[in-house]
Amino acid sequence: MMAPIKRLPPHHRHRPMVLGLTGSIGMGKSAVAKMLRSEGVPVFDADAEVHVLQGPGGALLAQIEAAFPGTTGPQGVDRARLGAAVFGNPVALKRLENIVHPAVARSRAAFVRANRSRRIIVFDIPLLFEKGGTQNVDGIVVVSAALWQQRKRVLARPGMTAARLRHIRHLQMADHHKRAHADWVIPTGGTKLATRQAVRRLLQNLRSALAH
Repeated sequence: MMAPIKRLPPHHRHRPMVLGLTGSIGMGKSAVAKMLRSEGVPVFDADAEVHVLQGPGGALLAQIEAAFPGTTGPQGVDRARLGAAVFGNPVALKRLENIVHPAVARSRAAFVRANRSRRIIVFDIPLLFEKGGTQNVDGIVVVSAALWQQRKRVLARPGMTAARLRHIRHLQMADHHKRAHADWVIPTGGTKLATRQAVRRLLQNLRSALAH
């Protein structure tokens, strides 16, 4: 399912190639990110960075509390309360994004600086297409599985309902559209070994292309 390697521009000799890793909820993106790390590729996890920024002593707590009173405490953001405050409310969601996204962008820039000597780095960004982040990467890797597998995985999560999954799907670009816009697709519907082999093939192809 992986497309042929693209011709890489000369500037990759002077800075890392940045891959954008994305995929809809339940498609296995986190598992693929873990595999990439195990292969020695630095991965910036946007969701994990948000947890740090919103956790105990997080840099965004004061701003979030001011915008959404009663949603933070000693342990950081109360995710259930904050989720309830923005769920189904586009205006509130946009207000939250305007707080979170600039802070994540600053952390991502620091990650790039810290890894500027590497050949390949990865941005793990769930909403890469939806939030216009494609201009920040050199190539896009989409993680994909069958829709029935996605549904089974997501509904097994604590607190997840079919209605909530439908709402999330509505907010995300459809999987087939993501695959159509990807440079490479990593399938996760088979065994973990098959997925790992696909990850290794991609890295081998990229490293070979970057060496020339």
